[in-house]
Parts: sequence; structure tokens; C-alpha cells
Amino acid sequence: MRATNTFTLGTNRALYIGELPATEWHCHASPVLLIGLSGRFAVHLPDAGIQSCHSVLIDAGVDHVFDPCGERVALIYFEPDSIEARRLRQQFRLDGKVIFDVAMRPVSSASFNRHLGSFDLQTLLRFKVPDSIKLDVRVENSLKLLRAVNDRPVARDTAALAAALSSSRFNHLFRAEAGVSFRSYRIWSQVRSSFFSLAQGTSLTDAALYGAFTDSSHFSRTFRKTFGMSPSTVLKPLEEIVIV
Repeated sequence: MRATNTFTLGTNRALYIGELPATEWHCHASPVLLIGLSGRFAVHLPDAGIQSCHSVLIDAGVDHVFDPCGERVALIYFEPDSIEARRLRQQFRLDGKVIFDVAMRPVSSASFNRHLGSFDLQTLLRFKVPDSIKLDVRVENSLKLLRAVNDRPVARDTAALAAALSSSRFNHLFRAEAGVSFRSYRIWSQVRSSFFSLAQGTSLTDAALYGAFTDSSHFSRTFRKTFGMSPSTVLKPLEEIVIV
């Protein structure tokens, strides 16, 4: 039976399982866990060259190239305010922003896929996942503001005013809590909103407007910078999209 490419999109996390081509240089505004389901893959980092591995955790804001090397892979993204991201942030502080070979090897594909689908880090990872830490409530509220669907991007000054902070102080606090600048996460949030719309079958133009981009070309360019590939590269191979 042919393996399918699937995408699961939730409020605070997303999971892609399948085959993908190598990406261009890019960086995310949220942590990502990459797992080779059928073999080793490669990650190219600016200061460490090309590393071959079975799995890797990459923190937000890290430039990299991901090359699946023809293998079937799983990609899990965690939003900064998710329990998983808050737990992983402590691990990044201990082991650095890129941690190789962190995941258990798949023994039974069916059971491993269930753990992937439930985003069960404690079962998926080799180490004990630290207890979660609470985000500063001002940053937590700004993340909710960014997630709301608007006809234009949320201004940093607006978020800073809501947090009763100066723009510079707010941006410093946001970066310390979320791992990336407010602007970087705002772009990530816009891309995520547009992709959520695409996953529901809308046109590229409508999806771009849903994410407060000026047009479909603007969205496609930003998506490529964010994920290192075009929206169609991700969407075309998909046989199943699940929104939870």
C-alpha cells in the first residue's frame, strides 16, 4: 500500500508526514522537530556545515537547509505559547539551539504515527521533557492578538501599547519569551493564517488576503522565505489535510 502524505494543523502545533524535496535557506519563528521515518536526512547549518541525522530539534530563529535525502519524514512545529514549546525552550537553554538525534527510532509505524498525531513529546523524545514554564502574560496576550484574523498586520506599537510597554521594551521582552522578534513572529503568524485558509480549499488569492498579505505573490514569496519552499510544494503531494 502506498504511503500517503498528510498534514495536521492545530491551534498551537502542526504536523507534516510524507516526502519533500530539499528546502532553500530559511528559518522559522517556532521550534521544529524533524524526524526521519525511513532513514537519515541532512541539515545544513551556517556554522556547522552539513550534518546527517535521524532526528533534530531546531529552535526558533535558526537559519538552516533541510534535505530529506529522499526519505519519508515527519515535521512537527510548535507555536511559542504551546506547552511543548515552553518545555523545549528549557532544553534549548541547556543543549543549544540545535539538538541532533533526539527522537526514538520508529519500531511500529502505526504506533509511532499515533504518537506523532497526538504530539506526544514524552514518548517521541529520548530525554525526559522538562516541565513547562509560563510565558509572560503580556507576551501571551500579544500572541493571541497576532493570531486574530485582521485585514492588516498588527503593528508592534499596538501590541506594545496593549502591554503598557514602550515599543523597544516590548520587543526585547517578546524576543526573550518567544525566541524571535515580534516582527518575525508576526510574519510567521500571517503565513500560518494563510496556510490554514489554503488547507480549507480556498484560492491562493483568498488565502493571501486571509493572512493580511497584499496579494498571492507577496504570500508565496514570504512562504518561501519562511519554509524554504513554495506553498504548492507542500500542498500538491498531500492526500489528507486534518484541521484539529
